[in-house]
Amino acid sequence: MRKYPKKLIIIGDSGVYGWGDIEGGGWSERLRQNWIKLENAPIIYSLGVRGDGLEKVAKRYRDEWKNRGELRRNVPEGLLLSIGLNDTARIGSQDGRPQLTEDAFKFGLKRLVSEIKKEVQVMMIGLTPVNEAVMPFAECLWYSNNSCSIYEKKIEETCLELNIPFLSIHNKMIKEDSWGKLISSDGIHLNSDGHKWIFNQLKEWNFLKNWSEII
Repeated sequence: MRKYPKKLIIIGDSGVYGWGDIEGGGWSERLRQNWIKLENAPIIYSLGVRGDGLEKVAKRYRDEWKNRGELRRNVPEGLLLSIGLNDTARIGSQDGRPQLTEDAFKFGLKRLVSEIKKEVQVMMIGLTPVNEAVMPFAECLWYSNNSCSIYEKKIEETCLELNIPFLSIHNKMIKEDSWGKLISSDGIHLNSDGHKWIFNQLKEWNFLKNWSEII
């Protein structure tokens, strides 16, 4: 039996932070609350920052465990990465330039994941759908499900190329008959039901269950 619990860093944007879930604090917090009740379950550090995209996460990911209590002298055993939605946003108009082009996103993601996997078991999840009818977000950012689908595909391709476990989100959620009811009124953040949906996906993800060693 392991002498100490594993540590799982969950890093990403407002989805990881839990924005929109006024009931459970977000899918990451729901997972933490679930695991904390179980003996020898991994300790979760949920490190989401609103507005973060690939480049911002790449700058901060290592400092997140170097400056964090029990992790200062050790790397965590696992890192769950949830980024990409903010990188898809087009600026100023539906045809504006994206925060990162799809090719630049894949290039940067592959470099980032290659670096992380040298030290930590990396896992990734995909993007969430958006409600295009209420765009633009913050009066200047245009999100679309077409872009979300393309960028999630880039994430999946990268994970396949680097042998990284990947859990599709956009492709699964948007097939739900009532997927629109999982999105907050702002059009890009999940509501409580949406966060609960992702939590249930993670809870049943075979790779994460096996990695956690929860019986």
